[in-house]
Amino acid sequence: MKIGLVPIVAKEVDEDVLNAIEDYIGRFYSNFGFEVEIIPKTSVEDLSFAYNSVRDQFLGRFFLMKAAEIRGIKGISVALGITDADLYEKGMNFIFGLANPYLSSAIISLARLRPEFYSEENEGLLKDRAIKEAMHELGHVFGLEHCSNPRCVMHFSNSIIDTDYKGNAYCKTCLEKLKRSLGWKDDRD
Repeated sequence: MKIGLVPIVAKEVDEDVLNAIEDYIGRFYSNFGFEVEIIPKTSVEDLSFAYNSVRDQFLGRFFLMKAAEIRGIKGISVALGITDADLYEKGMNFIFGLANPYLSSAIISLARLRPEFYSEENEGLLKDRAIKEAMHELGHVFGLEHCSNPRCVMHFSNSIIDTDYKGNAYCKTCLEKLKRSLGWKDDRD
């Protein structure tokens, strides 16, 4: 089984961020039999119809569909799209990410995870935030809902403050749900 990281690029998706996500996701999900691979980059050009010039943002659901399309073409189990484009959904000012378990796909946007978006200077912060959002959206792909524990990676991030506060791991309750969802068997049982 394979999780494919799918860079969907407007200007640039940082290689070091992709590598950090690949490393973290790979170490965690290898426990469930998944390999992680970075798929070759694709451009946002064929998603130009999803661009809203008034908002200067793209409608996120089309990026999710693009990740799902690439998942099918590449024959991978799960696709996690990673874009530098700023995404939104109807009724929301922006989204950090979006997932659909039926499509076995998710998308995260780095645009509002970047420290410079908030006039911050912190080199490692983008990687940390991107890993949290990747873990969060993959959790949704594997059937997890939002968690009430503000330190759990499955806690809903209404703002970057929420993202920074939560950890990059599933709480005990969410981890148990994930294990059940993925049919994980503990050899010690």
